[in-house]
Amino acid sequence: MTEHGAALIPAAERVVVPWRQSVKGGTIDDRRLAEVTVSIPARISGVSLSVPPGVAAECDEAVRAIASLDATHGPQLRPLATMLLRAESIASSKIEHEIASVEDYVRALHGAKSNSSALSMVRATGALDRLVSGPLDLETLLDAHRRLMRDDPIDGPYAGRWRDMQNWIGGSDHSPRGAIYVPPPPDRVPGLMKDLIDFATRDDIAVIPQAAIAHAQLEAIHPFTDGNGRIGRALAAAVVRRRGIARSVTIPVASALAARRSAYFQALNDFHAGDTEPIISIIATASTVAAEESMVTASRLAELPNDWRERVRPSRASAAESLLDKLAEEPVVTTEDVEDDLGLSVATTHRVIDRLRGAGIIRPLTSRTRNQVWGAGDILDELADLDVRIAARVRAKE
Repeated sequence: MTEHGAALIPAAERVVVPWRQSVKGGTIDDRRLAEVTVSIPARISGVSLSVPPGVAAECDEAVRAIASLDATHGPQLRPLATMLLRAESIASSKIEHEIASVEDYVRALHGAKSNSSALSMVRATGALDRLVSGPLDLETLLDAHRRLMRDDPIDGPYAGRWRDMQNWIGGSDHSPRGAIYVPPPPDRVPGLMKDLIDFATRDDIAVIPQAAIAHAQLEAIHPFTDGNGRIGRALAAAVVRRRGIARSVTIPVASALAARRSAYFQALNDFHAGDTEPIISIIATASTVAAEESMVTASRLAELPNDWRERVRPSRASAAESLLDKLAEEPVVTTEDVEDDLGLSVATTHRVIDRLRGAGIIRPLTSRTRNQVWGAGDILDELADLDVRIAARVRAKE
C-alpha cells in the first residue's frame, strides 16, 4: 500500500529496444530513430489484490446496483438487454471519436445507408455481444475483435489477430518519437494475453476490481493494431457477466466513462505505474450510475405498451395490437418485417403502419419509398436520454 491507500500491482517495466522504420516517412528525426522505450506490463494472473476500504465500498455498491437491475428487469424485458447492449456499444465507440446519433446507428443496423461511425458502432455491438456471450477465452476475444474490425478500410486485414508490429499512442505518425505510451513489443503479446485471460477468469477476487484491472491490462498490452479501447471495455463487461452478477443485461458503463474522459485516461496511465485504485474507483462509480439509470429506463419501457394502447386503442387480436406487441420486443422494424412476421397483406401493413405513425408511436428512419425502416420513437428517445442522464450524474459527482 502507498501512503494514500492505493491498491497496487507491480508497475510496468520500462525497456529500451531497437527501432527501425518499416516504411520510410516523416521527418529526419523519425527516420533516424534507432531505439524506443517500451512499457512491459507485469504478469497479473496470480496477483494478490488488496482494495482500500473506501474503494471496496464503491465496488460493493456497484455490484448491488447491477444485480438489482438484472434480477428485477433482466429476465422479463428482453428489449432492455438489447437496448443496453446497443447503448454500451454506442458510448464505447464515442470514446474513440466515432460519433453518430441513435437513429444513424439503427439505420446502419438495418442495412440502410449510414455514415462510417454508425457502421463502426454496429460492429462494436457484434463484438460486445460475442464477448459477453462467452466463453471468456483467447479464441472468443480474437473473434470479438474480428467482428469489430473486419470491415475497417485500414485495419481490416489485422482483424482477429494479435499485432505483429510495434504500435504506440500519440507522438509522430511515422515513429514512436514523442509517443505518450509505447506498449510491449509484439513478441510479448501472446504470453501477456494468456496471462490476462487467466486473471480475468479467476473466481477468488472481487468482480469490479477484476473487471477494471482486466480492462486496464488489455489497454496496457494494446494487443491489436486498432480497437483496443472498445475490446478492453467489452472485456470488463464480459468479466461481470461471467461472474454471474448480471446474467441478462450489459450496463452502459462507457456512457459514464465518456463523460469523464480525462480522468478515465489518467486512471489508465496510473495503472501503468501499478496504481489500480483510480481505474477501479472510476469503473465502480460508472457501473453504479449506469445500473441505476438503466433501472429508470427499464421502468419507463415497462410502461410504454399500456401508454401505446391508450393512444391507439386497438381491437383485441387486431393488426394494430400485434404490431404494438412486436414493437415492444423489437423497437426498429422494416415494412417487410411487419408484413412477413405478422402475416399481413400489403394493404393491411401500410394501413396499420399509418395508424401508428399518426399516433406518434413510430417514425420513419430513412428516406426510402420501399421497405422503410420504422422506429418506436419513445424507445429510441429513451436510449438517447439514458446516455444524457448517465453523463449528467457522473459529472455532478466530480
